[in-house]
Amino acid sequence: MTSTAPVQSSTAKTGAAKTTAEKTGAHTDEAAALIDNARSRIDALDDRIIGLVQERMAISAVIQEARITSGGRRINLSREMEILGQYRDALGKPGTSLAMTLLELCRGRA
Repeated sequence: MTSTAPVQSSTAKTGAAKTTAEKTGAHTDEAAALIDNARSRIDALDDRIIGLVQERMAISAVIQEARITSGGRRINLSREMEILGQYRDALGKPGTSLAMTLLELCRGRA
């Protein structure tokens, strides 16, 4: 059986420490270990996703600058509609919201 060693949490400021089981909400040590491992994997994925979004923002800025410099508009609405459709098709209705947020981040400052 896996032990539930104390893990520091936001309650550590008050001096109380939570066990892994308490931190994860699991009722068994095995479930707590599984959840802790999965959360670590999600954290790593989130780090990669943030990096990819930042890379996308930088590339989008280059595209916008080229478009503006050549006399075009900063935003290409037909391209944005394509992206919205791609995310909706892949992820369903929530994909549209995700794409809108991503597009907003990548538009930069007007």
